[in-house]
Amino acid sequence: MGVFFLSSDFIPNITTELRKDIVKVPEVINQASGIIIFGKKIRSIIFTTDIAIIRNTNANAVIAVYPFTPHPAITKSIIEAADIPVFSGVGGGLTQGSRAAYMSLFAEAQGSIGVVLNAPTPVETICEVCQVVDIPVVSTVTSKYTPIDEKINCGVKIINISAGKETAEVVRHFRQNYPELPIIATGGPTDETILAVIEAGANAITFTPPSNGKLFSKKMEVYREKERLEFEK
Repeated sequence: MGVFFLSSDFIPNITTELRKDIVKVPEVINQASGIIIFGKKIRSIIFTTDIAIIRNTNANAVIAVYPFTPHPAITKSIIEAADIPVFSGVGGGLTQGSRAAYMSLFAEAQGSIGVVLNAPTPVETICEVCQVVDIPVVSTVTSKYTPIDEKINCGVKIINISAGKETAEVVRHFRQNYPELPIIATGGPTDETILAVIEAGANAITFTPPSNGKLFSKKMEVYREKERLEFEK
């Protein structure tokens, strides 16, 4: 009986008719090195709090930050709905000090793989959060002028760079100064902008999906076209 060697390039792809219309992250993100957290390699991180999208994506993880005071009910709902790891926003702007630390404890207890603190978070709050959780603390960076030495000394494990059109430049700045620091960064709207951020030194990329309204609009167009074709038969 002959021996059959399966090519390492062959990857079985299993889906169903009901689950084929998922939100797919750009393929170019697979060129990032990834960050291994508790044995899970994470390259693509979808930026959303929409539970329907979170349940229907091929991203490796979710970053669930939002422009309101963090609340355990929101964190709990997202983690329960997700079938992929969740980085939970725990404040840092308006929500500081003990409340941010409590939110971080709630997030860890509910199953978050990491907690995310906003860019304005005082060092004192960062230190307090780092002292109470046993999951990675992620600090958001908005420009190359953001001071991070004290934050790293407190225990920050990952930085999350979100600097608009300057993101690639900011990633390059921090990669040159911190060669081994894990970096998450926004990839931008095109394959070219994503690749630029990866080449600058980002280990993982956040991707902002189309809104629920846009996704539904496309589906309704398909439905209308199908009805038109049926009518013309």
